[in-house]
Amino acid sequence: MAKEAPSDLEKFLRPFPKDVQANALWLREFVRDLYPLCNELIYDGPYALAFGWSTTDKLGDTFCSIAVYSKYVHFGFYRGCDIADPEQRLSGKGNQYRYLIVHDTKEFPKTYIKKLLKEAYANSLTRLTIANKKPALQGLTITKSISPKKRRPS
Repeated sequence: MAKEAPSDLEKFLRPFPKDVQANALWLREFVRDLYPLCNELIYDGPYALAFGWSTTDKLGDTFCSIAVYSKYVHFGFYRGCDIADPEQRLSGKGNQYRYLIVHDTKEFPKTYIKKLLKEAYANSLTRLTIANKKPALQGLTITKSISPKKRRPS
């Protein structure tokens, strides 16, 4: 499976500062190396560019994601409230989403995040089993949504 960013993702990243682009692409490679058979879903929204990894082609089955903003990147877990975070590094107080703000990938806690990813992925597969869905582990990159109006760098 090719690791280079698909043309849609490259196009959506262009308005962002070079350092933010580099961080987003580094994080993307980090996850793709660990979960190459999962589907990558891209959402070019009005406030952020987000892409995440799912065991199917559905947003609700996403186990981790990257959200790109003008000054930083979120590395998050769609159902982060369901995974152990013993070092309490994740932010977020909502019902589901937990994340790290990434300004510099040199400070990204790779070993710790790999443990959280493993649990998040396992939880995602469990939810599929409970819902009697069959995982579609294909390694596809799918652009799911492109917002016509943007409220971010242009």
